[in-house]
Amino acid sequence: MKKFDFYFLAMLAFSSLTGCTDDDVDNPGTGGGEEATSRYIIAATPVASEGVADYLLTASDLTEGSISTTGNGVEQDGTYRYYVTNNNKFFSLLYGQGNPGAVTTYQLDDKGNLVMLSNFQSETVQAFAPVNDDVLMMKISRSADSPVANWYRLDTETSQIVDQGQINTAELAPEGEQAFFSWMTQVGDKVYAPFFTVKGCCSDTFGTAYPDQAWIAVYSYPELELETIIEDDRTSFIGRYFTNGLSVDEAGDAYAFSSGVAATNGVISSTKPSAVTRINSGERKFDETYLFDLEAASGGAYVTNHIYAGNGNFVVTMAEEKTSAYATGNKIAVINVYDETFEWVTGMPSEENILSITTNNYVSEDGTVHIGVTTEESSYVYNINVASATASQGLEVQGGNITAISKLDPIE
Repeated sequence: MKKFDFYFLAMLAFSSLTGCTDDDVDNPGTGGGEEATSRYIIAATPVASEGVADYLLTASDLTEGSISTTGNGVEQDGTYRYYVTNNNKFFSLLYGQGNPGAVTTYQLDDKGNLVMLSNFQSETVQAFAPVNDDVLMMKISRSADSPVANWYRLDTETSQIVDQGQINTAELAPEGEQAFFSWMTQVGDKVYAPFFTVKGCCSDTFGTAYPDQAWIAVYSYPELELETIIEDDRTSFIGRYFTNGLSVDEAGDAYAFSSGVAATNGVISSTKPSAVTRINSGERKFDETYLFDLEAASGGAYVTNHIYAGNGNFVVTMAEEKTSAYATGNKIAVINVYDETFEWVTGMPSEENILSITTNNYVSEDGTVHIGVTTEESSYVYNINVASATASQGLEVQGGNITAISKLDPIE
């Protein structure tokens, strides 16, 4: 395993940047005011221009009102941004499409204004997740000529890369293929990294000869040393490209979501249903007694994303037809993995009217799930009550399409 490289850190060109934008004070788009309060952070892409970056807006309420991208917010640098929150900081990662990308850190100051803490260049990564007080990031090769994943550990206290290493992904996969991590999740004091296997060549880069298999690599932390690989042949792979497929409940049980969309030569080849499986707390194997068939429960739909709302409840995004491993759904349901119940959410816009649904969403302390929905008319936060499986239209973002929702507390 490659150890920490100080030359790499120097190449990050770390710069500490703090301060407020001109419109911070008393602006509904960025926070402000004399009394510090928690603020929701809403990333939105302006609709007026092509190829523009997200703006970060703030709001005190997601259930009503409106905010606008016009003249408000903190503009991001770069057109493809992805977000993660940890240690009361908001991290904005630029997807550089093969080139280095920026990692920008924000927090709320003692007046509730969104301010930048740091901005530095890092490798573009395809998976990232909060682990303890770090953000673990992974750059993953898709080439059979170089089957390597590079990992980086970002310390959220200092906003600096403090460690890095490499993983030989060919060693994780059956002969002739290599692993591609769909995401990473902290489970206890370990990192569970679900992966699918790909050819990485032959005009079928993301194709596989193993469409009906699920794998999870289990790593120690912070060393990221491989401890074991968990396997299951009852579903296809867990998660999807750039999509988390594993969540942990209050008991420490891990629930794995499979879309059943593995492909070969561009055609869906998995024969397994979209389903939820389970790894019980403290165990290193799938629970063979548990499988929740989501296709059977939903009447033929499959899951494309999920978020945990507590007490065994998940809000899931579903799609009807498996046309692509990368398609996202426009239908929302509530499932309970304890009771294996499924219920479509009412109060959402019609499926035909939905242009996009965010994959980076927020759950309030009371279990309400807040998701961003862009329709033909505008972009709104929809607030989902999991107990009743009902949604209500809330905050409108005018002039922008919502891409992420989070929340920060002001510094003391």
